Amino acid sequence: MMTLPRPSFTASQALGAVLLTGYVLMLALNLPGHLSYDSLAQLHEGRMQVRETWGPALYAWILGAFDSISPGTGLYVAASGFLVTGSLLSFRQLRRQVSWAAVGLGALMVLTPTLLIYQGVVWKDVLFANLALAGFACLAQAARVWDAPRRPWWALAGALLAFAAAAQVRQNGLVAPFFGALALAWIAYGRGWRSSLAWGLGGFVATLAVSMAMGALSQPAQAGPDQAGSRGVRIVAHYDIIGAVAVQPTLPLDVIRAHDPVAEQQIRHRATALYTPERVDYLGQDDQIGAALWGLPNEVVFAQWGAILTKHPTAYIEHRWDVFRWVFATPKIDSCLPVYVGVSGPETLTTALGIAPLMEPSDQALYNYSTWYLDTPLFSHVFFALVALASAGVLLWRREAADIVIAGMLLSALAFAASFALISIACDYRYLYYLDLAALAGLLYLAMDPPYGRLRRRLR
Repeated sequence: MMTLPRPSFTASQALGAVLLTGYVLMLALNLPGHLSYDSLAQLHEGRMQVRETWGPALYAWILGAFDSISPGTGLYVAASGFLVTGSLLSFRQLRRQVSWAAVGLGALMVLTPTLLIYQGVVWKDVLFANLALAGFACLAQAARVWDAPRRPWWALAGALLAFAAAAQVRQNGLVAPFFGALALAWIAYGRGWRSSLAWGLGGFVATLAVSMAMGALSQPAQAGPDQAGSRGVRIVAHYDIIGAVAVQPTLPLDVIRAHDPVAEQQIRHRATALYTPERVDYLGQDDQIGAALWGLPNEVVFAQWGAILTKHPTAYIEHRWDVFRWVFATPKIDSCLPVYVGVSGPETLTTALGIAPLMEPSDQALYNYSTWYLDTPLFSHVFFALVALASAGVLLWRREAADIVIAGMLLSALAFAASFALISIACDYRYLYYLDLAALAGLLYLAMDPPYGRLRRRLR
């Protein structure tokens, strides 16, 4: 009797099994999710449809929407995590083949805290990274079939929605759709510069419009105009004024002194004593400092800020560089909240939400597991930046359509990290989570079909 050969288990199928297993393992270990004060506050906003913090209104709305279907954050964590898993799974369609090296890399990736633990934390930083990754994954699918008879509208629509939401979820998240628009312009260049300009500029403008609509619609009607952005900018201004004086004690504060000499003295003598480039939070330990700063009109604060930028740039740059060094290089990783597990927050919030503060044995085990990685490159933004830069260089050298999109993702992550040189107010590790996630995703994509043969031919 003739026997038919068994179908082989391909590397592509094995990678899919690894990624799905990692997703299930993440859910099993983390559900219903880890919640810090920020998580609880925005869940409360979404459930009650109010504005109580200066966090993104859309993020609170998303948490509230999932909470209305299934109370808590379990469903949200499952959906957010699948954005990453689905995106990585879709990368297999972008390559002619998938190597077994990618399977091994995928198995290692799903066991890192970046995917195994962080995906279970209810933070806007994680959702932003997931949305940005999903946006570029959709755009890469569009690039794959760009020259087909029918335009890939479904993929373009997915990219538009993901990028628009990402731009709302993170205050500096606009960098992702910007680089997405550049990648789209490159893809469309085959039909001339007019087509390239139309698709790139048109895509970016459309994303902005949809993003603004999302922001407006997610704002609770009774809350009035959203002041989150202006409050965040003002906190950065406070930090920069105090930081500049801390590094250059003789720096004049003429604008503030002319309006309120007492506030000027509070800044010069009390605030600078508490200043640290590690984080702005220490300034909140002194109520007199807060009263002095927030008692100043916006025009006074921003005029003083501008005067420092234009007349004393050296003091500003020295302060900003030190702050950026802390968030990017995390010289003392334990001071930068590298990982978070469990549920913790004010009793008023936990009681209102019906969520008990807790740290279960499984949470403690996850935290202990994460500590194995703290002093390794897998908890280093600098390492991931180098990986992203090297991977982007190889992809731009190969220059296939999907390569350009993935390179755009990696460059957007680097630009996103660089933006914290201007806006960082703390060294919390989660702020640059997108850089770590994008670097891992780009490396996996490159490992699926590494250009060894082409490289050898070029060298010859």
